[in-house]
Amino acid sequence: MESFTGKTAVITGAGSGIGRALALRSAVEGMSVVVADIEVPPMEETAALITEQSGAEALCVQTDVADAKSVAALAEAAFGWQGGVHLLCNNAGVFVGGLMWERTLADWNWVMSVNLFGIVHAVEAFVPRMLTQEEESHIVNTASMGGMVSASFSGPYFASKFAAVGLSECLAHDLEAVGAKTGVSVLVPSLINTNIGTSTRNRQESFANPVGHETPTSGAEIEKVLQVSASEGGLEPDVVADKVFAAVRAGEFYIPTNDTYDTQIAMRFEDQQVRQLPRVPPID
Repeated sequence: MESFTGKTAVITGAGSGIGRALALRSAVEGMSVVVADIEVPPMEETAALITEQSGAEALCVQTDVADAKSVAALAEAAFGWQGGVHLLCNNAGVFVGGLMWERTLADWNWVMSVNLFGIVHAVEAFVPRMLTQEEESHIVNTASMGGMVSASFSGPYFASKFAAVGLSECLAHDLEAVGAKTGVSVLVPSLINTNIGTSTRNRQESFANPVGHETPTSGAEIEKVLQVSASEGGLEPDVVADKVFAAVRAGEFYIPTNDTYDTQIAMRFEDQQVRQLPRVPPID
C-alpha cells in the first residue's frame, strides 16, 4: 500500500505512545483518523492534536478491545463515518510481568484478552468489510520483540506477543490465499518510550485480581524484563510511526524498531538449531 491520501485509518490504543504517534502520522499522510482508546480524555487529546497539527478529520470512539461487542461497534462507526477503512492498526496493549507461577488467572486473562483477543476481535469485525473494498488496505498488528525472543519475568506478556506474531503471519497467509488486496504487517518494537508500565490504570474490573493480591507492573519489574530502565533510552513513538509507514509502503511484513533485531533473532534460531533453550538477547 503506497498511497494514503484521502483514506481512513483506525488506530486502537491511540490515546498515548505508539498509538498516538500512528494517529498523528496518519493525519499527516492525508488520512481521516478514527481514534480509539479505552481512556476518553487521552483519546480526545489525540484527536485535538490531529486537528491542531494537520487539520485532518478525527473521530473518537471509546473502545475496549477485550470486548468483541465494543470492537464491533468501533468497526460500525468507522465504516459508517467515511465509508471505508484502509489502514487498521491494532495497537492497544497491556503489560504484566513477574514470575509465571506467581501470576493469577486474572492476570493471564487480562493480558491475553487485550494483546491477543483484541486483534482477534478486530479481524472478525473489520476484515470481512475490508475485503469488499475495491482499494488496497493494510493491517498493522503491534506485537513486540517479546514476541520474537523470550526472557524471564515476562510470561503473560511475552506469550501474548508470541501469539500476536503467529496470528499475524497466519492472517497474512490467509489473505494471500484468497487474493485479497489487504496486506498485513506486524510491528515488533524493542524498548519504546511509552507508558505501558502503568497499563494497570486501565485494567477492567472483570479482570481484577483477588483482594490483597498485587500485580507487579512497576518500573522495577519492567527493568527485569527489558534489562534496561523503562524510562530512559527508549525510542520515541514518532520514530516508530515513521518506520511503520515506510514498511507499509515497502510491503514489509516484520517491522522492527532497533538495529539489534537481526542479532536477536539470529541468536534464537541458532539455539533452536542445536536444540537448546534460547539465550536471552539484549533487548534495547
